[in-house]
Amino acid sequence: MKTLGAIIVVMGVSGSGKTTVAAMLAGRLHVHFLEGDDLHPPANVEKMRGGTPLTDEDRWPWLQAIAGRIDEWRARGEGGVVTCSALKRAYRRIIVGERPEVVLLYLKGSRELIHQRMAARHEHFMPVALLDSQFKTLEPPQPSEQPITVSIDASVDGIVNDIVRQLELVAP
Repeated sequence: MKTLGAIIVVMGVSGSGKTTVAAMLAGRLHVHFLEGDDLHPPANVEKMRGGTPLTDEDRWPWLQAIAGRIDEWRARGEGGVVTCSALKRAYRRIIVGERPEVVLLYLKGSRELIHQRMAARHEHFMPVALLDSQFKTLEPPQPSEQPITVSIDASVDGIVNDIVRQLELVAP
């Protein structure tokens, strides 16, 4: 599979496994890994930690920072995997846009499964209380966005294997 220059945006609600899946996928593909949440301004993290959902205005600078990192990889012809909730189509237009080498990967799961996973994790700034706002904001990717959609109700290794198989089908 050709991965040089391929960039994958792993999207989904908080607790869907973006970081775990993306890190393993980047390792398998031997490309850069970026935890998109690391680019949030401190004020955004504090808002979420306090249980306040972010507004679009809060998100725009964060999304621009992710897009900037993607463009750095593109300029160098490097591949990467980046996590970003990318809950709305407008957000995805900023980070995927007209970048043909960027693949959108949607980790899809039920509210119940994701709630269980969020309740079990520790030391994360996103409280379980914000899960409903995440699902309310979520605009699942449409066919025109050419997403790869993967169910999260398998093991992480199984999910990554499924992603790799699907990437092989769309690789140039």
